[in-house]
Amino acid sequence: MHFRNPLFNWIAQHPGIIFWLAFAVFLALPIFLYILPIKKVPLRYNLRNLQARWVTTFVTGLVFTAVVGLLVTMLAFVKGMDRLTEGTGDERNVIVLSDGATDEVFSNLFPFSVKLLPDELQREVQVSQQFPETPLAVQEVYVLVTHMIPNPVPGGRQRRFVQMRGIDKPAVAAELHGIELAYGTWPSDAGVHKLDDGDTAPEIVLGNGVARTFGGDVGKELLMPGDIVQLGPRRWYVVGVMKDRNSSFSSEIWANDNPVQENFGRSNPRSYSTYVLRASSGEKANLAVQLLKDFRPGERALVSYTEKEYYKKLSETSQQFSGAIFFIAVVMAMGGILGIMNTMFAAISQRMKDIGVLRLMGYRKWQILLSFQLESLLIAIMGGVLGCLIAYVVFDGWTATSVISGAGGGGGKSVVLRLTFDAGVFFSGLIFTLIMGAIGGFIPSFNAMRLRPLESLK
Repeated sequence: MHFRNPLFNWIAQHPGIIFWLAFAVFLALPIFLYILPIKKVPLRYNLRNLQARWVTTFVTGLVFTAVVGLLVTMLAFVKGMDRLTEGTGDERNVIVLSDGATDEVFSNLFPFSVKLLPDELQREVQVSQQFPETPLAVQEVYVLVTHMIPNPVPGGRQRRFVQMRGIDKPAVAAELHGIELAYGTWPSDAGVHKLDDGDTAPEIVLGNGVARTFGGDVGKELLMPGDIVQLGPRRWYVVGVMKDRNSSFSSEIWANDNPVQENFGRSNPRSYSTYVLRASSGEKANLAVQLLKDFRPGERALVSYTEKEYYKKLSETSQQFSGAIFFIAVVMAMGGILGIMNTMFAAISQRMKDIGVLRLMGYRKWQILLSFQLESLLIAIMGGVLGCLIAYVVFDGWTATSVISGAGGGGGKSVVLRLTFDAGVFFSGLIFTLIMGAIGGFIPSFNAMRLRPLESLK
């Protein structure tokens, strides 16, 4: 949006700064009024009354602690999802799906090669730095598979769904997607390991999040190379574990394409989910997307996105969570507001004579209002700050499993994410606290202001 006034333009371009300035003013206003050299109700009067009614103050503060702590934890979950989708993908990468597919789990493509691309696009595909003369382009088959949980709790969950990605060149795909190994190696060309019992098992590499989740099933922090995992109808041998990285790839299992196709219904005919290639720049990647719109190999239409654009669509789920959290926050806020209103009404009923004396001493109505409103805010701030601290101490660094929806609301990806507490999460919790305290304390404070001195002394 563009305004003629340059000040309005600056405000429109920096909404975050305006928001935090408004927050600072709102937070500092009661304190500022108490600093001004004007006659006012002493702050120690409010603190002494809070101390005298410490049981009621403590219980009301606990309400704010519980509400704000829960809100901040939910916001940290959403922030973790945002960081996860933001950290996935490269702006130079182009992902290609079959026409009509909204998610790679629904895409069905024939075997492909860079040589089949238009000449103009072939020239823009980057070459691998680790493997000379090898284009940074891979074919991937993406499937959801069943993981049989070892030693499940009686009556508990027996299996879970996880993502598996079969790739024709895993080491090239790692360079393409920016993935490094923390332990082990990538699957060999044969992609098969002979087990001690004489059987063979396809080789896999686990994302760090999956390795932690699977490790928890058997009492280990992390599955390591040499471990065996039951996926679908057979066992798979772990040869590597990816480095811990804030990416949805950390929630995936990688393997060679052939065993994935053979075991999960993609071998007859042999098909892939996606083609991914690396252009020389972000601008060239956008150009490649445009060129592929009119490209019809074998008279079959394709749909393509830059990798950043594709994974950005997955953040729609976090937006849905944000909306749900806002609704829950409003419901929880009612409890906090009613709690502070009840506390302040009780305080006013016990201090009617105090209010009468203050009025006879010359204090104005607005000073009585400010005094009780500040008392309400103090209770809210103490409870809210404690809630933020408890949420941070207890849940910081925790991992959680969530499902993020596919592009256009198509499929879904089960991802392991880490709760993220940052300044925005804490400030949001504190703002929510102050709003509850201000609203909940206003009506009782307004009633206190309206009391007539002589009537209150009866």
